[in-house]
Amino acid sequence: MTPMNQPADPSQNLERYVRQVRYAPLGEEGQRRLMESRVLVCGCGALGNVLATLLVRAGVGSVRIVDRDFVETNNLQRQILFDEDDVARQMPKAVAAAEKLARANSQVAIEPVVADVDATNVEALCEGVDMIVDGTDNFETRFLLNDVAVKHGMPWVYGGCLGAEGQTMTILPGETPCLRCLMQDCPPPGTTPTCDTAGILGPIVGVIASIEAAEAIKVLGGRRDAISRALTVVELWDAQIRQVDVSSLRDQVDCPTCKGGRFPWLAGKQGFRTAVLCGRNAVQLTHTGTSVSLDDLAARLEGIGRVVKNPFLLRLEVDRYQITVFPDGRAIVAGTDDVAAARTVYAKYVGN
Repeated sequence: MTPMNQPADPSQNLERYVRQVRYAPLGEEGQRRLMESRVLVCGCGALGNVLATLLVRAGVGSVRIVDRDFVETNNLQRQILFDEDDVARQMPKAVAAAEKLARANSQVAIEPVVADVDATNVEALCEGVDMIVDGTDNFETRFLLNDVAVKHGMPWVYGGCLGAEGQTMTILPGETPCLRCLMQDCPPPGTTPTCDTAGILGPIVGVIASIEAAEAIKVLGGRRDAISRALTVVELWDAQIRQVDVSSLRDQVDCPTCKGGRFPWLAGKQGFRTAVLCGRNAVQLTHTGTSVSLDDLAARLEGIGRVVKNPFLLRLEVDRYQITVFPDGRAIVAGTDDVAAARTVYAKYVGN
């Protein structure tokens, strides 16, 4: 898509950013670096809304916003860029966000992309950007982002929220631990709760996205020495903040990505394979290299919708969809023939 605004001219007057420039650790030099930089906001749900807002208003020169989903009423509790009019128009999230932000800062080039990020397009989506910030809702996409970031030496910030808890970590490939240093493997489908099964409070989104955005401003503003070298965990309900020092983790583990140069998600060896089932208004998702505990998944989905289970499959009927999950990680999402929509539904209720 064509950017909604033209990139900022770094020689322009900095009056708009004067309060930010007066913050000495950033200063005028850092602000001008921001105005020359390009960032990818991957995912424009709750985290992505706040990330895109803060980075556009901070004056990052070019912001590419990628998301596969459209705005729904239940998004409005925590996704601050959207309103009821966006729901009524069934607006794609990336486009709705870009429309709002283009009016907030005409000096920033904002490029909305409506796409499902996967191994076939992620490198193209990252082309020309200086950094990635994580607004996704699933670990599979995060491991894919980690692969592409490490392969191309591109900084990125991981972040995630659930319930009243969130966590974030800044990754400088070759310098700090990557996501796979922290987590050897992506959690299997059905083993982790989702926002749709466990719920989420809006304030935790603002906290984690704000930390992510601050870390991005440090990197893009040329202040890499100031980034956090910790995994930061925030639990708002109990008002607790914990930081885990991960500065030496890269040296302690034999990371197949950092040290082995292996990128299985980027190569398509890990993750989903998809197929539209002809004549059935359904999409089959095959999750390679994993298995699902139907008993555990049934317990987690209790109260979400109608669940039927036998030794061979679990079926969830919710909204207008029917999701059938098999022990080998395969799933069929009936009620749509759109692959991106099927992946969204799967991520909502089953997880990674």
